[in-house]
Amino acid sequence: MRRHLFAAAVLLVFLSGTSGRGDFQPANAPAQPGVDPTAQLLADLIRIDTSNPPGHEQRIADFLGPKFSALGFQTEIVPTPEAGKAALFARLKGDGSRKPILLAAHADAVGVEREKWSVDPFAGIVRDGKVFGRGAIDFKGGMAVFARAVMMLAENRVPLSRDVIFLAETDEEAAQYNTTWLAQSKWPAMDCEFALNEGGWIIKGEDGRVKYVSISTADKSSVIVLVTARGTSTHASMPRPDSAIFALSRALAKLSQLELPLDLTPSTRQFLRALAKTSAAPMSGYFETLADGKNPAAVIRADAEVSKDPLLHAIMRTTLAPVLLNAGFRSNVIPGTAQATLNVRIIPGTDVDALRVTLERFIADPLISVTFADPSAAAAAGRGSPSSEATDLFRALERQARAAFPGAEVTPYLFQAGTDAGAWRTRNVPVYGIYPYPITAEELTRMHGNDEQVSVESLRAGTEMIYKTLLDVAAR
Repeated sequence: MRRHLFAAAVLLVFLSGTSGRGDFQPANAPAQPGVDPTAQLLADLIRIDTSNPPGHEQRIADFLGPKFSALGFQTEIVPTPEAGKAALFARLKGDGSRKPILLAAHADAVGVEREKWSVDPFAGIVRDGKVFGRGAIDFKGGMAVFARAVMMLAENRVPLSRDVIFLAETDEEAAQYNTTWLAQSKWPAMDCEFALNEGGWIIKGEDGRVKYVSISTADKSSVIVLVTARGTSTHASMPRPDSAIFALSRALAKLSQLELPLDLTPSTRQFLRALAKTSAAPMSGYFETLADGKNPAAVIRADAEVSKDPLLHAIMRTTLAPVLLNAGFRSNVIPGTAQATLNVRIIPGTDVDALRVTLERFIADPLISVTFADPSAAAAAGRGSPSSEATDLFRALERQARAAFPGAEVTPYLFQAGTDAGAWRTRNVPVYGIYPYPITAEELTRMHGNDEQVSVESLRAGTEMIYKTLLDVAAR
């Protein structure tokens, strides 16, 4: 079966005129007959390999820019100091009676383990009602939905009371030329009343119906913590008790057993109540118990059950994950230092200094120190407040989500990961996050994983929902 799939992918690559390695020029590819326009656009975007590093996001800007210009958008490509990296602004003018709305989507994607994919991750294959490829969910699918929705405003000649701005960003997944960098020199181009970004989920149940729509109003922040062990550097034939590598191993073994306490924000409690309404017993009871929080013993039991889902576990507490190890330089030398890098995702409002002390005390080893890789960034990560639910954009998203997916619960949400929304939120501009297409729990696991995919019907439904949201908040 894998051999047949590979052969089909090779044939598609040959017919499309691409090597499948990201040097494809999608503007030259004919549209596939009968393919939904958003799905076609997503397939084209996937064929532009923007795995970061190195990113090369200017390829996206060069591809999308002419499409927007042809529809009457004012476009600007903003280069970064790194060759091949550039952001794209596309502005559809309104009458200026209200401040702009901005839709932001990052053009970069994470890399792939090609041998673990059943299809070429950069071929943009549309098959069995799905689009396959790196970025299908995160976030070229969102880019395609946002782009098509704003293009439809121009195609339909909708009179606008405000400018509608589309932004294709760089370096969301890695590196320095992200929206924070962009805002330092291009803030007037980014300034808006409110913005749409990636974030919350539209989750389908086993019956194919949408269970809930979560609209993120805040993100967990990422703090890089360094756990460093120091011992004696000496010849490998004469080991000592103060081995840095052994000390670090013991520290990591301890941290693997550390469960930080529940820390439920108001939006998380609302989200849990929404899950209680859309779940069967006994899970519905566990969700309600956690949201209520009045019975400590029952909360502990409910937490144990709900936390079996990694996504739900992540939104209820600060989490830590070891992501890098650094120790040793020769096979016959015991190194004097060993270091682990932890990716710590914190709940908004967390006292990061107290967290660092908690980790150091939990390890309780004089050979170990716990520090922040960037103390100033760590301090900033603990600050911030959620975007208001009382804006025209949030209310429009609520209305259009309920109309698009009847019976689904719609709820604010604390996004379990980080986004680049901070460039706006730190300037008091509300940002709302959504992956604008219904997906299943299984499809969600493929984000940043293998055989990433999204259904054509989900892209169509998401585009319609975002388009109607824009009509709601921007049309005269």
